[in-house]
Amino acid sequence: MSECYGNYFIHNGIVKPAALFDNSMVYEGESVYEVLRMKSGLPYFFEEHIQRLENSVRLQKKNMLATMEQIRDDIIKLAGLEKVKKEVNLKIVFNYSEPSGNYLLYYIEPVYPTPEQYSNGVKGIFFFAERINPESKVINHKLRSEIYHKLILENAYEALLVNREGLITEGSRSNIFFIKGNELFTAPDKFVLGGITRKHILKICNDFNINVIHECVKLSEVSNYESVFMTGTSPVVLPFNMIDNISFNVNHHLIPFLRNIYLEKAEESLEYFV
Repeated sequence: MSECYGNYFIHNGIVKPAALFDNSMVYEGESVYEVLRMKSGLPYFFEEHIQRLENSVRLQKKNMLATMEQIRDDIIKLAGLEKVKKEVNLKIVFNYSEPSGNYLLYYIEPVYPTPEQYSNGVKGIFFFAERINPESKVINHKLRSEIYHKLILENAYEALLVNREGLITEGSRSNIFFIKGNELFTAPDKFVLGGITRKHILKICNDFNINVIHECVKLSEVSNYESVFMTGTSPVVLPFNMIDNISFNVNHHLIPFLRNIYLEKAEESLEYFV
């Protein structure tokens, strides 16, 4: 099944029909990527996403296959062709399987939490794995596949990664925050991919004097925490009601507070794209 969601995609700056899209251009060889959430053809936090893409490329000792200005122009071009009014995710991929590389830009099918999931929380699982270079957003098809199958088997929404020392670092496609009292706990930056949503949640906490402790939670001590939530481009701020067989409070007042302030900042970011 093609990952391209829509009628067109852009390949090395050229618009092509979706029928020509080949997943191998993304998943064969090394790929660095970024996923942006779009509203009415405009991306949230555009420059921050591209800066993170540049950082991932640098950490992998590769070259950028398109400039920020080229990517901006291609987003405008694709949005003009697709004319999608609802929210959708956009994927940018730099694939290095060929000497010249493949730069791809295309919509992917959005999977956003439902209002019920925001209210009632979702199920999580623990998964023993760690990224080789967590600060770089690189496609790891094998790990992604293993986690995807485990999530299906467990009927779960997200996997929390546990390293060999028994420390919870991040989600398979999100960042993780634990709550105890009115304090947040999240892994130090060196253990995680620095999510754009996470970055803004941390800034909101600083602005509103919410204490954040940067340390990994031990798997053996998870039950000591009241609430757990994930942050990410698609889930935004989403609580867990259960992880494995441990239940958590989804109604902690900090969760909707952080989500609402973040959504306000996301709306403001649209004004800076064009």
